[in-house]
Amino acid sequence: MGPLDGVSIIEFAGIGPGPLAGTFLGDLGADVIRIDRPQGGPPLGADGSLSRNRRSIGLNLKDPRGVELALRLMEKADGVFEPFRPGVMERLGLGPEVCLARNPRLVYGRMTGWGQDGPLAHAAGHDINYIAITGALHAMGEADRPPFPPLNLVGDFGGGGLLLAYGMVCALFSAARTGKGQVVDAAMVDGAASLMGMIYGVYARGQWSNVRGSNALAGAAHYYGCYECADGKFIAFGSIEPQYYAILREKLGLEDPVFAEQHTPANWPVFKARIGALIKTRTRDEWSAVFEGTDVCFGPVLDLAEAPLHPHNVARGTFIDVAGELQPAPAPRFSGTPAPTPRPKSPDCADTEAVLLAAGLSGDEYADLKAKGVVA
Repeated sequence: MGPLDGVSIIEFAGIGPGPLAGTFLGDLGADVIRIDRPQGGPPLGADGSLSRNRRSIGLNLKDPRGVELALRLMEKADGVFEPFRPGVMERLGLGPEVCLARNPRLVYGRMTGWGQDGPLAHAAGHDINYIAITGALHAMGEADRPPFPPLNLVGDFGGGGLLLAYGMVCALFSAARTGKGQVVDAAMVDGAASLMGMIYGVYARGQWSNVRGSNALAGAAHYYGCYECADGKFIAFGSIEPQYYAILREKLGLEDPVFAEQHTPANWPVFKARIGALIKTRTRDEWSAVFEGTDVCFGPVLDLAEAPLHPHNVARGTFIDVAGELQPAPAPRFSGTPAPTPRPKSPDCADTEAVLLAAGLSGDEYADLKAKGVVA
């Protein structure tokens, strides 16, 4: 059934972080209804696992009758979230004041990059821009090269979709206790900054250099980073703690006493070069046989085709087949209310009639609105 069984969520179609939040909520049992344009077709970045576990309806929100239908759905919903720039929903007549007036218990989520206010609130942007102003992007990459974006994981997904889903659940919990809904302002700049909390903490104590590529966790240290193997593939070490570092030295035969000076940054370039030359003498699989399962903190660097086949991922069911497409499984896992098997993407607007009739529309009303292009 999932821990969110019985929770109803309205999602206004968007890309990237909004759909991810919908997937997180739907994976854990919420009934997510996505409002698409009548012509259908979720935009790029809302397919695959980002379109599973929800129903799809088509409403023309430029027509007052389509807006009224959306409000009728929200009257019975627990939550709603939208992915637009500030002011768009207000211009449609679907701003939070209107929606909360119709349903005071409603949780109203707003997913943006810059937030609902501030000098940049109305500017266009993408993940890379949001993490650029938080300090996160500057910290990533090598010292002699430009900052390197970590896919769109930090802004869009970690600082955006996950933050929105977390905020929605917190507000739903509050509404269940107080009977009062509220607005959740989920901004990717805020989320990315939150993810940088530990880094800002050690920086404040003088334990983090502001020079890119010079910090241990940013790949500067010989005991925390990736090395190329004889076959051109890579392995990754994370031997931070002294007991784990001792095993790394033992397995690699690093008997030279100078390697005992683990946390001396001046030594790191030399140490990395020596370890790098050693790692290149064997293939990735050969090194995996040496290190995997030990406390070295080791992992082979797998590509997208290899990762689902790793024995640990197979054993845990980390990846699952959803209608013939390999996707990440729902997470986290619950002992008492496990997540249901994901439902594949519903065809665009395919659930319009069923959802609206369940909301109280008559068959004749639906047929009339469909003929006039108000619904798909």
